[in-house]
Amino acid sequence: MAKKKKKEKKFTKKLLHKYRLVILNEDTFEERFAIKLTRLNVFVLTSLSAILLVFFTILLIAFTPLREYIPGYSSAKLKKEASMLNYKTDSLVREIESKQRYYASIKKVLTGEVSTVEFNRDSVIEAAKNDPEVLQITTNKPDSLLREKVEKEDKYNLFEDTSDQNNIVLFPPVNGSISQNYNLKDKHYAVDVVVATNTPVKATADGTVIFAEWTVETGYVVIIEHNQELISVYKHNSAITKSQGDLVKAGEVIAMSGNTGELSTGPHLHFELWSKGYPVNPTNFIDFQ
Repeated sequence: MAKKKKKEKKFTKKLLHKYRLVILNEDTFEERFAIKLTRLNVFVLTSLSAILLVFFTILLIAFTPLREYIPGYSSAKLKKEASMLNYKTDSLVREIESKQRYYASIKKVLTGEVSTVEFNRDSVIEAAKNDPEVLQITTNKPDSLLREKVEKEDKYNLFEDTSDQNNIVLFPPVNGSISQNYNLKDKHYAVDVVVATNTPVKATADGTVIFAEWTVETGYVVIIEHNQELISVYKHNSAITKSQGDLVKAGEVIAMSGNTGELSTGPHLHFELWSKGYPVNPTNFIDFQ
């Protein structure tokens, strides 16, 4: 027990034993700096220095850009660029899908591929009976008076556009005799109008040229997109005066008629009308004579 106490005293004495750290000039042995130290002081100072060094290193890594130089940490700039690339990639995928649907619809118009839709007559009649717009609803006198008042206000409203947006006046692209009429059974979704070569072909309505190229089967083709999902097609032209993306007015010359393409049998204009993706008979809307 006594030996143990002696050892503890010796250890404590060693920790508290004072030393003098002196810095001398090597040439003159002049004392420049001196400090008194103990082993305990050296241990405490070393521990505090290590703790402060670790603390400030953590702060530098956590709150300064220095962490980007440490392997395993990603750069903020790289994260931003990666996010932007991901966003652009998603936008490009959407744009590509939209373009593919667009080109598929153009291909459908060019090739004349039309999907047939079968209707069940009984189901259509039953649906019409349950349609709220078709149901006969009895109204009382105050309701009828209110409806009449609102109709009069709308009728004489100066800010109301009185023009019917559903009415589109179609201009005849050319004038001539029809050599082949519109025929669904033969999949001839157009009218062939006989005209002389290089007769000016005019736009049937205001719109945007969405296709103006050469095709092997139908020669020079122009496709114009109009309002209300209406598309007009002009085939077998000898020349084209418009390019894709051009805005045209009704009656404006867009091409010159001809006899181009493998399917052409003589100078004429092959004219088609498509409404909401389905062909319609142009003679129902245009007088070609």
